[in-house]
Amino acid sequence: MSFLLNAWYVAAFAHEVRTDAPFARTLLGRPVVLYRDAAHRAIALDDRCAHRFAPLSKGRMVEGALECPYHGLRFGASGQCVHNPHGDGRVPSGAKVRTYPAIERYGAVWFWPGDPERADAALLPSFPFVDPEVAYTHDGYLLSRAHYQLSADNLLDLSHFQFLHPDTLGSEAIARGDVQAGNVGDTVWVRRVAHDEVLPPFVANGFGIPPGARVDRWMDVRWTPPGLLSIMVGVTPVGMAREAGLIAPSAHWLTPETERTTHYFFAFGLPKEMGEAAREMVRYAVDGLMKPFEQEDLPMLEAQQRSLGESDFWALQPALLPIDAGAIRARRIMERLIAEERAAQAGQADHAVVANQAAAGKASAPETATTQTVPVESLRRSSRAAA
Repeated sequence: MSFLLNAWYVAAFAHEVRTDAPFARTLLGRPVVLYRDAAHRAIALDDRCAHRFAPLSKGRMVEGALECPYHGLRFGASGQCVHNPHGDGRVPSGAKVRTYPAIERYGAVWFWPGDPERADAALLPSFPFVDPEVAYTHDGYLLSRAHYQLSADNLLDLSHFQFLHPDTLGSEAIARGDVQAGNVGDTVWVRRVAHDEVLPPFVANGFGIPPGARVDRWMDVRWTPPGLLSIMVGVTPVGMAREAGLIAPSAHWLTPETERTTHYFFAFGLPKEMGEAAREMVRYAVDGLMKPFEQEDLPMLEAQQRSLGESDFWALQPALLPIDAGAIRARRIMERLIAEERAAQAGQADHAVVANQAAAGKASAPETATTQTVPVESLRRSSRAAA
């Protein structure tokens, strides 16, 4: 599957992961079980018992360990079996389940599906505006039956507001607005400004703008691999600087379920220092957006996926417009990162093959013989010549 493995993905919102019951979710094509141990830490394991492969998510929590529903083996936070109720109770050395590095931040539990040695919390992009320690937050979740990159395309090009969400988010000012896109390293940004706009009622009410008032609305989108986005929306009086207006920040996190389905996590947050009004505003935003997201965005994304079928996106030669600049940058970055990761994995495999061959040669050679390590490329050339 074409996923970037050495990266942080949202596995669940923090409130979904509990101490009293396991929680199952398919992430990047693999069944994962999530729970909290006795210390309240979020734990992520393969959802498959090491004994007879029963789904651990159908089991129960016992003293901070996860008990298999089939034969009662219990697994701890390290994935190692910690209790065998059968016979003399000895635990087989192979009774271990894969565990994934997991951290809890910004109201979500994040997991790292790649090399555990490379899991560094510092690599997680910053989303301070949805930190429940300092902000009132509210979140939403949807399952999209479309490739995660289609969802990223959708969020990186907000020009669709005018056409897909005319009654809630869009207006005729959006298409004629100014748009810029670029990237800094692997981070892509898109900035859009709609000038002299009369906001749709849903947006106007959220910002406390009187009906019919004319404003400038700006929308900044930031994307970082593998599909972590922030969207900042601001409203100011016409012609005024951004600092003169109000800002509504939101987080949008895309985690592939499979090659053709996506977990879409989103959250809004405002500083607690704003008081109870902030709590109500973020709830208004999420609750109000569930309808257009679910009834307009998802059907469009799923229709796109059906139209694509099994075809490669680029093989269909999509016509490109200037508004696609951010989405195309993000796609190219993901393609490069996945290719680099696969090349590194292939190189590690080649080195392992050579090392094994060298070890086998040393084991079978006379004591006076010397062992020569043959370069991998030479082995390939020899193989092609023999064929």
